[in-house]
Amino acid sequence: MIERIDASLKTLNSHRPLGPAVLAKLREQFAIDFTYHSNAIEGNKLTLKETYLVLREGMTFKGKNLRDHLEAKNHQEALHYLFELVNAKKRVQYSHALIRGLHQLVVKDTEKSIAGKYRTTDVAILGSSHRPTAGYRVQGEMDALMDWSKRNERTFHPIEFAVRAHHAFVHIHPFEDGNGRTGRLLMNLILMRHGYPVTIILKADRTKYYKALEAADRGKFEALILIVSQAVERSLDVYIKAIRGTRDAGEELVPLSELARGTRYSPKYLNLLVNKGLLQANKVGRNWHSSRAALRAYESSRLRIRK
Repeated sequence: MIERIDASLKTLNSHRPLGPAVLAKLREQFAIDFTYHSNAIEGNKLTLKETYLVLREGMTFKGKNLRDHLEAKNHQEALHYLFELVNAKKRVQYSHALIRGLHQLVVKDTEKSIAGKYRTTDVAILGSSHRPTAGYRVQGEMDALMDWSKRNERTFHPIEFAVRAHHAFVHIHPFEDGNGRTGRLLMNLILMRHGYPVTIILKADRTKYYKALEAADRGKFEALILIVSQAVERSLDVYIKAIRGTRDAGEELVPLSELARGTRYSPKYLNLLVNKGLLQANKVGRNWHSSRAALRAYESSRLRIRK
């Protein structure tokens, strides 16, 4: 999977700088999708269409909390701040000031009293067995995270580094609220600095994502790296499709049940390949879709290994 991602990133980089119109359209699309999914993971009740109308038209919806509307607007503002940082082409330090400033944008209209402030009290996460760092240790743990980041950014592949930094941040849980949204924004800042598009953890993967974070608590990062890698690959695919304009017939995405027809593979086996990161696929709703081109690429990779 990492080989595929590196190849796709190389293709994207070969077309940079993207045209202003194409780039603006992609960023708007990803800002809306990212805002919807990241907030929905945390319980926001706006639908994707409602999120679009809140952000584009300033609409409000009867029966939906004002907080849900404010969370959408705040998240979009925070993401635009990240775009500005990356566009400035200056090395962005993973620092206390950056983290606190980003958190302030995320919760500025919903939790003004705690915006940008590391907590000093203990908190619990409902529905989780994880116990965040004790309040009196938060500053020290965040200092250690800053130090680890400076020493290890070049040690790992950018995706693995972003995943490990993301896990460390949410494991500490340095703020009273807004940690998940802030953590996913920070993960994206790391990825965007390395040339990747905005990467979105889907609402449909919420349970899988939380289980992967719990596994990472035990030092097992494979599942979390896979989830983020699949999200990175999905975003790269959207960017490359926009550059090329259209897909070739063999690249059309179809459900795995349809892809399996006329092959020696069952839909269940193709799903297993996707879950292992061996077959490129995109999630549409709750179901994986892939293409004949992706299946041929998998078969070619197996032949190379045998040789």
